[in-house]
Amino acid sequence: MARPRIKDVAQRAGVSEKTVSNVINDYAHVSERTRAVVRQAIDELGYRINLAGRHLRRGRTGIIALVLPELDFTYFGELARHVISEAERRSLTVLVHQTLADRQHELTALDGFGSDFADGLIMSPLALTAEDVRDRDGTLPVVLLGELIQEGADHVAIDNVLAAREATEHLIGLGRRSIATVGGRYLSGGDVPTTGTALIRSRGHREALRAAGLPYDPGRVIAVRQFRTPDGAAAVDRHLDEGHRPDALLCLNDQMALGALRALHRRGVRVPEDVAVVGFDDIEAGRFSVPSLTTVSPDKAEVARVAVELLVRRIEERADGSPPSDGRTTPQNHVVPHHLVVRESTAGRGT
Repeated sequence: MARPRIKDVAQRAGVSEKTVSNVINDYAHVSERTRAVVRQAIDELGYRINLAGRHLRRGRTGIIALVLPELDFTYFGELARHVISEAERRSLTVLVHQTLADRQHELTALDGFGSDFADGLIMSPLALTAEDVRDRDGTLPVVLLGELIQEGADHVAIDNVLAAREATEHLIGLGRRSIATVGGRYLSGGDVPTTGTALIRSRGHREALRAAGLPYDPGRVIAVRQFRTPDGAAAVDRHLDEGHRPDALLCLNDQMALGALRALHRRGVRVPEDVAVVGFDDIEAGRFSVPSLTTVSPDKAEVARVAVELLVRRIEERADGSPPSDGRTTPQNHVVPHHLVVRESTAGRGT
């Protein structure tokens, strides 16, 4: 059986082929009644839009790249799901690429992988510098995610300083005074790094301590090699073995927080009675841990929506060849909402 064409849809709906094309391309001047009739004809005939042809006519591939550090990090997997869903709404295909936080891999991605197969790039970099972004070759539209770089390209993130401050204020409000930060520095480098998640979230933590009149103790900054679950467990074990007795842990992501919960449980330390625990990212596993995990919850769906919307706008500007007159070519820094989800690891059972 021959594949239905636009002509067949037009005959079934009793309209012109141009009207069918307008409905397919979602032009606004088509009446809702006509739109409904055409869509019904499309469904009845099983007509499929030729996306490849549409994109080629517009000088595009219809593919965007999503570049993430590590796909087995739950946060990035959940974020990718939202980006893919948002892209599908716009008839775009998403190619997911993993860099393992390697600078050369990130530079290759930033350059469009040396080809023109993608119309644009959404990227969460961990190794790039601001100079890398400013000095990049080519005109491939790029939207950056996360804490690292906020210049040279469009950027989408939550306010991590504010989020960490709110999480710390929550612990202080519970009467906790000996708050350790898991992941506040890296074992490989020793000191707090000058960029990235550890620095920015630690800054918010220190602001909350200062506002409450509490001292900042570098001895309560627990180093990790990576932000993974085993690293959180090992860090807490080491901290307790050294004789420290915190009454709260601010873990700079949920995966380390889950490791911390496990380490505390092995030692018979009660959570939250003895030690309250807060994480970041609101990954699914934290909702089902015992106790369930209090966490900073970024609006991942909104991060994805804003990132895809920004990227599509830049792709269209590039295709048109005429930058808008309202200054939107200047890189945009978008801050999306977050909130603190209070669960059993700070407020007790039944929360």
